[in-house]
Amino acid sequence: MPASFSSVRPIILRTLETLAYGATGGILLTWLGFPAGLVTGSLLGVASAALAGRPVTVPVPLARTISVLVGISLGAVVSPDTLKGLGAFPLSIAVLAVSTVCMIMGTSAYLRIVHGWDPLSALFGASPGALAQVMALSAEYKADMRAIAIVQTMRVVALTVGIPTALAWSGFTASGGVVMARFSSGHPQSLAELGLLVAASTVSAVVVWKLRLPGGLIFGSMMASAVLHGLGYVSAVLPWWVASAAVVGIGAVTGSRFSGTAPMTLLRFLAAAVGSFAVAMSIASLSVMVLTMLMSIRVGDAVVAFSPGAQDTMMVLALALHLDPVFVGALQISRFLIVSLLVPFMAHRVRRRIAAQKGAQTPE
Repeated sequence: MPASFSSVRPIILRTLETLAYGATGGILLTWLGFPAGLVTGSLLGVASAALAGRPVTVPVPLARTISVLVGISLGAVVSPDTLKGLGAFPLSIAVLAVSTVCMIMGTSAYLRIVHGWDPLSALFGASPGALAQVMALSAEYKADMRAIAIVQTMRVVALTVGIPTALAWSGFTASGGVVMARFSSGHPQSLAELGLLVAASTVSAVVVWKLRLPGGLIFGSMMASAVLHGLGYVSAVLPWWVASAAVVGIGAVTGSRFSGTAPMTLLRFLAAAVGSFAVAMSIASLSVMVLTMLMSIRVGDAVVAFSPGAQDTMMVLALALHLDPVFVGALQISRFLIVSLLVPFMAHRVRRRIAAQKGAQTPE
């Protein structure tokens, strides 16, 4: 037993250190009144520690538990009135599909023309989501994995920090330090309902996760929680401290992606990351304008739903900014499916075109 504990002790200490950075950053930004301060501060705190050379980490089992808890919190904001908005999904997804294609083509062209990236690396760097699949394809096609990972991760960080600030300044969402007002209420709740909520959400999370959807644990638990709350079967919610700790955990998971990245390496790809982010967000902004002109959807909901970030982080932002996490989650998962089908097809076409060009240039 002592030998076994000594082998996991370093992991435990690194995890506690990582969560301490996240909690410190989250509490500080929340105290300062920054919108979505818990998740944004946690991300920045852990990312800063990682870039400073600290061995930050969030073990996979803990990350999965955090995802389920966050999903339960997301679904708990749903009410019977919320479910009436489901009719807005089909047209929203159609606009999203067009936006995703334009985003990939526009951002890819920018990386090729302005920064001289090869076509395959530019395509994978432009992919708005499905990061795990994109990195797997990058390895298979021998693209520049380091450049792609840095550009993709910096885009997630920029979105997590920038969206709350932009929406709050524009008056499209609530600002301030309150992350989840509903979870801080002191009303007693049924332990039986809470047990049912946790059990059903966990089962749903595992089922969706087995389908290999990214963010599947969050999305699956969110949908079970949303159905139970939306149909009025339960009114119980997670204790505020559990929900807040889970949000800090999500920020820590995202921030830990910078582990092992040297600051100078980051600076090398800063221009490509900033420029590609600007191109992607310009296209996303135009798409949001089109959608809000066609349908009566809140600008804040549309902005977070169309933002090319990580599915789990965007859904947490929806919760923290008092938006509609079900709408945001549905569109984020829809974009993942679109990207998962489209990017491999486009990569195959690009590789065939490159091979054909090389064949044509080879002298007989």
